[in-house]
Amino acid sequence: MRSTIRALWVAVRTLALATAALGVGYTLLVTGLGQLLLPAQANGSLVADADGDVVGSALIGQSFTDADGEPLAEYFQPRPSASGYDPAASGGSNLGPENPDLVAAIAERRAEVAAFEGVAASAVPADAVTASASGLDPHISPAYAAIQVDRVAAARGLSPEVIADLVAAHTSGRVLGYLGEPTVDVLALNLALDEQEG
Repeated sequence: MRSTIRALWVAVRTLALATAALGVGYTLLVTGLGQLLLPAQANGSLVADADGDVVGSALIGQSFTDADGEPLAEYFQPRPSASGYDPAASGGSNLGPENPDLVAAIAERRAEVAAFEGVAASAVPADAVTASASGLDPHISPAYAAIQVDRVAAARGLSPEVIADLVAAHTSGRVLGYLGEPTVDVLALNLALDEQEG
């Protein structure tokens, strides 16, 4: 009996020590190192506007729509989101490429984008009509940005060349020169547009 109580007491002390060291100490250490070495990333890669107000995260896409959910002509539009740009509901539609619902949704989106941008449906790139796997991708392809240039220029009263230069300035190339595809950061681009006008 005495050896059982002693073994139980050793187990309780070991559990308490491990909880303190790993559950509290390790957490505080990693959080502290994150705040010390990479504070912007540790706090969510938040993006602020020219006034210093936080307007989003560099890691999470967002919509640029009016109160009725209609896209704002003066802003570049992101790719669709299966999660409604809600980071708590991240995920894709999980529909296969031959699913009739997905095929119909893509056809509808293609027609809407073509009409909104004033281009032929065949000019609408894939990322304009399909959501990313996470539903939160903050980037679009240069091809999708290119078909939006004339609309944004007209809505803001700026020349297409000025808008195209801003797109080029906010386009990132392939990682290490060969991984992935070039991308355009929609939030940073739209903030630059506001600053350009301001």
